[in-house]
Amino acid sequence: MSISHKSSNAQLFRLMLYRRALHPELFNLQARRCYRHGEYEVETWLAPAGHVVRFQVDGQCLAEAVIESGDHLPEHGLVHALPCLGEKDYELDPEGQLGYVTTVQTETLTDNLYMATLREMKDFAAEAEAMSHEWKEGDGMPHLSVLDSQKYKNEFHFQSYHLVGSSGLVLRTQSIFEVL
Repeated sequence: MSISHKSSNAQLFRLMLYRRALHPELFNLQARRCYRHGEYEVETWLAPAGHVVRFQVDGQCLAEAVIESGDHLPEHGLVHALPCLGEKDYELDPEGQLGYVTTVQTETLTDNLYMATLREMKDFAAEAEAMSHEWKEGDGMPHLSVLDSQKYKNEFHFQSYHLVGSSGLVLRTQSIFEVL
């Protein structure tokens, strides 16, 4: 068994849920996709080590943002903020036509395990045609963000994976937006 000398910076990440849309200028966007399916419309944004998903039905809106820190994001419309540390679940009390549930998991990996996971996630992103963005920071370690989604008649499911090479952090979220 190998032990990583790295410390996790997972406490800097937060999942923030809003009852409103967020402005793209608040994020360093690297990729964007829009979907219209049945009664709902979805817009997904991918940023380095973060994402935003906006789900809208008949003028009602929910937006999930997972981002490092997030202190620059507005408080107006914020329903819930969840620190991304360990394993957590959250379910929004339904209001109007929208339902939402999410789970967050973090793990800090050794260098070898991190690099193996990074390769697997790059392969997964290519095979699933998922949104992805890879970059390097000053430490030279590769980082990767992946956003994969599935559309159903009354639900939009998505999974995010944010790999931070400098700390060996893997942050995974699974969320479901639902038309009630």
